[in-house]
Amino acid sequence: MNNVGLFTQLSYDCSQSVTRKYSTSFFSAIKLLRPDLREPIHAVYGMVRFADEIVDTFHEFDKQALLKKFKEDTFEAISQGISLNPILQSFQKAVKRYNIGDDLIEAFFRSMELDLQKQDYLSREEFEEYIYGSAEVVGLMCLCIFCDGDQKLYDSLKVYAKALGAAFQKINFLRDLQSDIDDLDRCYFPNFKKGSFNEVQKRQIEKDIENDFELAYEGIKRLPVSARFGVYVAYRYYMALFKKVKKSNAEAILEQRIRIPNHIKLVIVLKAGLRNQLNLI
Repeated sequence: MNNVGLFTQLSYDCSQSVTRKYSTSFFSAIKLLRPDLREPIHAVYGMVRFADEIVDTFHEFDKQALLKKFKEDTFEAISQGISLNPILQSFQKAVKRYNIGDDLIEAFFRSMELDLQKQDYLSREEFEEYIYGSAEVVGLMCLCIFCDGDQKLYDSLKVYAKALGAAFQKINFLRDLQSDIDDLDRCYFPNFKKGSFNEVQKRQIEKDIENDFELAYEGIKRLPVSARFGVYVAYRYYMALFKKVKKSNAEAILEQRIRIPNHIKLVIVLKAGLRNQLNLI
């Protein structure tokens, strides 16, 4: 392995560490993908996680300047084919290898920029624009990797990948509703008014998520075998979280962050593995 290859491997290792530190659920699901798919998926996660951290947690710094620089550095890395930022080095490698489109990356950064500009989303159109850039395009980036150049397969699965990304994001919004409002003064659900969240609103949001999940599962069944099991496990993780959210009332959602215990995650993996062995996914 030459020095550039060694640096690239180190960069992938850094992206893997980011995934492990920030999301044990995604990290364990990625481990269930075919080995050659794991590094590029970690690379995608690492890049989007860093951008998300800029807009959500770096309160003592100039977030707008940081995000602008990170976006510029991302596209420079892709253009130059190299970056001394390990997270961007691994990401640009994945982008080049799997032909991830600039339009997906641009849309992602657009939603991150919205996080610095907007506190409320007043219409369904604004909400869907944000969901597309923050979540659906991430699903499409991953789909580029799973399809590995098979454009026909990619085109046939796009709608399902977008639905899965949307479902994941909307559940995150429900789970984090309290912290988004109190810590970031932000809410994504259209026409949401602080202090007025009720069971009717909660059920409407849940119905929307159910529709996304139903569509997404059809796509999971059509994924290449190399990716299907890992994506299915991530889907089951979020389904478990969603079921727990549904059992909680609107008031409880605003008082605590709902989580899935590690022992339940293990049960999910075991059950998913059995279904996979029996060809029931």
